[in-house]
Amino acid sequence: MSKGSENGRATPGYLVWRLSTKWRVAVDRAVAPLGLTHAQYSLVASLYGMQRDGERPSQRRLADHTGLEPLYVSKLARALESAGLVERNRDPRDPRAVQLALTEQGRDVTRQAVEVVRGLLERLLEPLGGLDSDRTRTFTSELATLLDAPLDAPLDAPLDASRDTPLDLIDRSTDRSPRGTT
Repeated sequence: MSKGSENGRATPGYLVWRLSTKWRVAVDRAVAPLGLTHAQYSLVASLYGMQRDGERPSQRRLADHTGLEPLYVSKLARALESAGLVERNRDPRDPRAVQLALTEQGRDVTRQAVEVVRGLLERLLEPLGGLDSDRTRTFTSELATLLDAPLDAPLDAPLDASRDTPLDLIDRSTDRSPRGTT
């Protein structure tokens, strides 16, 4: 456990960020033997599920689904295409759009990666009782609630000077905030 979470002063934002970083590193390491990064895994696993449901999404649709920037999805898709895992084709209904599909090799690698990540998640969620525990279901529900909540202001809007700065939000667990307050 980190010092920030031990003393109880860490903010939820800081803890979510730290957990996200920790899990991203763990997934990166777990899928590296399959030739994937965490971001590539997110893309192929999402594409796998969408294809299984009968969808052949555009890069834009996949970006919306994953929460990744469209330009980043395009870059990832090109790299995955070069690796033989993804096919990129123009959408016959919209020549500006590019549709994505996993190749047979891509489906095989993705199935393996999903199994590896599922095992990793079981280990990462062990403190809550594992992947199928009541605590994990509650945790997942709470995270989904936060993700579904609309933002009051656009992400690029400046912060109100009378409110917290980004550093205050991240580093409140120490006594080194920019204004000398905790």
